[in-house]
Amino acid sequence: MRAFFNLLYHQFAWSYDFIASLVSLGNWKRWILTVMPHLEGPRVLELGHGPGHLQCALRKYGVNTFGIDESRSMGKLAADHIKKHDGHTNLMRGYAQLLPVQNHSIHQVVATFPSEYIFDPMTFSEVHRVLVTGGKLVVLPFVEITGNKLLDRLANCLFNITGQTTHWDDQMLTPFRKAGFSTVPEHVSEESWSLTTIIGIKN
Repeated sequence: MRAFFNLLYHQFAWSYDFIASLVSLGNWKRWILTVMPHLEGPRVLELGHGPGHLQCALRKYGVNTFGIDESRSMGKLAADHIKKHDGHTNLMRGYAQLLPVQNHSIHQVVATFPSEYIFDPMTFSEVHRVLVTGGKLVVLPFVEITGNKLLDRLANCLFNITGQTTHWDDQMLTPFRKAGFSTVPEHVSEESWSLTTIIGIKN
């Protein structure tokens, strides 16, 4: 499964949106955009920007956005999407554990459905370094499929396989607090799904 996702995120990045939409019953972009109210800017850095949908959405509201991703294929895909909107990109290829960003220069850092890198102590250290005092780390780590219809149960099985669904546990806040963030979990639910976003505020 790890090998499949590696291919999906790299060689087959062109199919990422289709597969994500399929397994989420068309909700993938909608889920990602639920973090928007926490990203008022003026400078936002997205970790693992993927196809660039959040980047495009933030730019529509005049937010100065930056993105970093280790996948060259995703970088090209995101750049193509962004250029259709305003012709200018602020994307970097790299890793969250070593951000090519100045100290205290970012107001919010965001990651939606990130892989395990997000809980690496080096990631927390780098995010803490680049954020201004009072800046926010906004992480949407997973989704719970709560509906009982056949398609909901199928989606739940698929997300269990991919590791994109789990159950909320307050222990998930521990690494944020250890890294020097005050934490506020936010739960958003609809009839067939529930999202939890963790907002970490730099002390």
